[in-house]
Amino acid sequence: MNPYSVENFGDRRGVMGCVRPINEAHVTESGLAVVDIAAADDETVFAVQELLAGRWAIAPADRTTREPGEPGVRLRCFLDLRQASGV
Repeated sequence: MNPYSVENFGDRRGVMGCVRPINEAHVTESGLAVVDIAAADDETVFAVQELLAGRWAIAPADRTTREPGEPGVRLRCFLDLRQASGV
């Protein structure tokens, strides 16, 4: 069974079609990553971001976004896997 089938997503072409495009500068080198986190509430997405920040260098987000008609909240942060966290 295809989890991305039309039955699961209707006529939508992608799971996250409403998310901002990734800026090319954020992924210009190996080891740089853009992480989009989606969860039911702000506390959960910030907890996930904090877990990532405990392991790697991160440019954290300070607020979440809500998309009209979509459940939950989203947060985008930027990681540098080449550098361990200073925490």
